[in-house]
Formats: sequence, C-alpha cells, structure tokens
Amino acid sequence: MAKSKRRYVCQECGSVSPRWQGQCADCSQWNTLVEDVPATVFSQKHDLSTGGRPVMFEPLNAPTKLPVRKSTGMAEFDRALGGGLVPGSAVLLGGDPGIGKSTLLLQCAATIARGGNDVVYVSGEEAAGQVRLRASRMGVADAPIRLASETSVRDILTTLGGAEAPALLVIDSIQTMHSDTIEGAPGTVSQVRGCALELIRYAKETGCAVVLVGHVTKDGTIAGPRVLEHMVDVVMSFEGERSHQYRILRALKNRFGAVDEIGVFAMATEGLEEVANPSLLFLSGRDMPLAGSAVFPALEGTRPVLVEIQALIVRLQSGATPRRAVVGWDSGRLAMLLAVLESRCGLNFSSAEVYLNIAGGYRLTDPAADLAVAAALVSALADKALPDKTAWFGEVSLAGEIRPVAHAPLRLREAAKLGFVRCYGPAGAASENSGADYRGLAALANVVDQVMGTA
Repeated sequence: MAKSKRRYVCQECGSVSPRWQGQCADCSQWNTLVEDVPATVFSQKHDLSTGGRPVMFEPLNAPTKLPVRKSTGMAEFDRALGGGLVPGSAVLLGGDPGIGKSTLLLQCAATIARGGNDVVYVSGEEAAGQVRLRASRMGVADAPIRLASETSVRDILTTLGGAEAPALLVIDSIQTMHSDTIEGAPGTVSQVRGCALELIRYAKETGCAVVLVGHVTKDGTIAGPRVLEHMVDVVMSFEGERSHQYRILRALKNRFGAVDEIGVFAMATEGLEEVANPSLLFLSGRDMPLAGSAVFPALEGTRPVLVEIQALIVRLQSGATPRRAVVGWDSGRLAMLLAVLESRCGLNFSSAEVYLNIAGGYRLTDPAADLAVAAALVSALADKALPDKTAWFGEVSLAGEIRPVAHAPLRLREAAKLGFVRCYGPAGAASENSGADYRGLAALANVVDQVMGTA
C-alpha cells in the first residue's frame, strides 16, 4: 500500500503546502497550517463506532423522584441560588480577593453541618489551623465540619470514595488543585479544566453538591478557561467594594433557577450578615433633597432595589475639553443621554464637565435607569432639587420618547413601601393599589418641565 502524502492546509485562505511552517505564504497569517490527513487514514485511526459500552437510555416522562433543595441557612444565599442547593449540582463562586468568598462558604458550611449533614471543606490556599482561626473569629468553630488542607484531586476523591458521599463539598479554590495525570502547574488551563471535570463527575455520580471557588482576573471575570463556566450548573459572582460594607451575591448562570437574582450581605466583625431590605442600605443619609440627586427603583431578578443616582455639572470658563466621568453606569449610555438632552430638549452640556455616580458603589445595568439619570442631570444643570420622596424610572429613546419598562407595578410597590409618595415613569404604566401617586411622562421634554417647575 502506497504511503499517503502529507499536506498542510491553511485554515484562513485554504492554500496547500507540502510541509508545515509557522506563517502561511499566501495570507501571511500565523499558526494557521493544519495537517490534512486523507479520509481513509483518519477513519482508521479515529473510528469510534465499536469498542465502547452500551448506554442505557431513559424516557423523558419516566416517573422519578425530583431532587429536594437543601437550604444553606442564609435566606439571601438561597434566593440567589433559586431556593437552595440542588443535590449533585456544581456551583462556581468567583469574586475579588478579600471580598469574603471563603467567609460566606464557611458560614454556610457550618449551618448545614449543624443541621446533621456531612460537610467537607477542602482548602488549597490555607492551612487547617488558619481555617480554624477564622472559624473561631466568626463563632462557628463548634460546627462538625470535616476540614482538610489538600491540593491533589486524586487524594481527595480517593478519600471520599471510601465512604458515603457528603451533602456538601467545598473546594477553595479550583486554581490550587492539580491532577497527576495532567502535565502543567496548578492554575493552568489544562489543570483547571481537568480537575473541575473530575469533581463535577463525582458530584453527578454521588449526588453531592460541590462548590468551587474561582479566582478572578484584573478585569473582574472568572480566571481560567471559559469552558469552566459551561461545565458547572451555577455561576455566581460575589461583588462589592472593599471600602463599603455591603456585598452582593449575583447569579450569572443558573440551570435550576432565574439568573440575575441577587443576595445582599453586609460585612461585620463576625462575618457576613444578611440584609433583608437593601433599599435602606443604598438610600441611607437622604435627610433632605439636594440638586442632582434622583432615586431609581432598580430591578435585580425579582427583587426591586431603590438606589440613589447623583449627578454633578461643573461649568468651564477656560474652554478646555470637558470631562465625562461615570461610576456604576455605562459611560456610552451617558453620552447617548446627553446627546438626546441637547438635541431634543435644547440643554447645553458641551461646555460643562459631567460627573455621574451611583451611590453606595452599586452597579446599574437596567435600561430603565435612563429617566432617573436624565432627571438627575437636569436637576444638577438647573441647580434645583427634585421633589422630595419622588422616584423616577423609564427608558429613553433617541427620539426623546419615554418607553415602558418591565415590572413597573413591582417598582411602584417597593417605592411606596419605603415612603415615596410620587413616581414618574412611562405613560400608561400606572398600577392600582401601588400606594404611590403615579404620573406618566411621554417625552423627555416633560421631565425638563417638571424639574424647572414650568409644568
């Protein structure tokens, strides 16, 4: 049989080369030449149609007992998870260094262990004595948690495989774990992916809930391969500024519940405390109305949260290029809103510096914040305070229209519950029994009239 000739095909332009080289001679792209093996040779080496074990299929409508969620002992954590931990699930928890990931998981592990469940806490970053020291400071040192300081996944799974599976397994963190079957140092792409796969497989086979702590990059995203987030069932982000006491636990992916649900915590001396009403936290200190301040009923998942939006306008006399500084909101959306105010309402921001801040370090992604931001900007420009106990919400289009947003009745009820007597929003979004006086606005020019007092 004649030996097949090798050839290398460029994945960008399709040119063929008799030998491999780093750069394609036709399109000048690097590392695009891939060996093209003839179909007969490939099929002989990669035939997967035989040699495996038969797979047992089950009907979709088979009568099976659904898994029962297990409470973590913290209502805010359960809310973000969608009701509690699902047996056999894999949860990835990421967050900045020092934000409180290990503290949160140790508190939850202690509560579950005190409820008569077997809990295993494996730390790859701290010694067992350091974890005990933190547990003593938090007042959970008496919890019957099985603690270990280990980084070998083989040793961990060998130890757990010899006994009944625990109810909860915490791995802190996945970047410190390593497998002796994979080359590379702990934290590399192959090690993180391989170790996570083995731990997730253990969770699915035994019904043990596994929580993996993940590091984050300087941009705030979870470090390691993106495929890690696809492998797990739930991806959670623990956010907050270390200069502020509050922390937000946000669900970015959840196969068992709604995404964008949040749990709010406050960092205290003995660990994390739950915040049942986060609106009071973000609105603290509002004793009197000030120019450039507006209240917006944001919506995180199914939870309404009232936040304060602050704006500052500084007129420039020298003709220098004005600055646009934004904290907690999208700078591109601010530029669009300023353009709409200038074009549709005749306001001049071109010779002024604009500063926008979401109080408390909160980050807004809700498009319904457009109207509240516009009201704060107009109030700061006119140096006139908005009416007291008033909330604003609505999306602003490029034509200056105020468009409806989702869950307006829920926003109105939250504002009324906290003592706000009047709300401005899109026309036609009034809700019966909301408890607040609702006034619909059709265009952004109506907001200017309300602020200036000409309406």
